[in-house]
Amino acid sequence: MSIHSSLRAPQGAAASFRNVMKRHERVRHLLTQGTWAPGQSVLGLPKIKQMRMKARKAAAKEKEAATAEQPGATSTPASA
Repeated sequence: MSIHSSLRAPQGAAASFRNVMKRHERVRHLLTQGTWAPGQSVLGLPKIKQMRMKARKAAAKEKEAATAEQPGATSTPASA
C-alpha cells in the first residue's frame, strides 16, 4: 500500500534547519557559556534559538575584492 502524496515528506526534510536545540545540545552550549553547573537539573533549561545568517551579496563582493587585492593572491593558476 502506498502513501498519499499529501502525506509524503519532501526530499531533504530530515536535514532541514531546526530552530531550537535539543536538550543535550543546550547543556553543551550552556556549559561553554558557563551558565550551567554540573549537577544542575536538566529539566527546565532555557531554550536557545539558533539564527541562520545569510551572507549579503555586498559583503561577499567586498570579501572577494579584499582577497583579490592581497599581494600574492591569484585567482587563476599560472600557466606553464
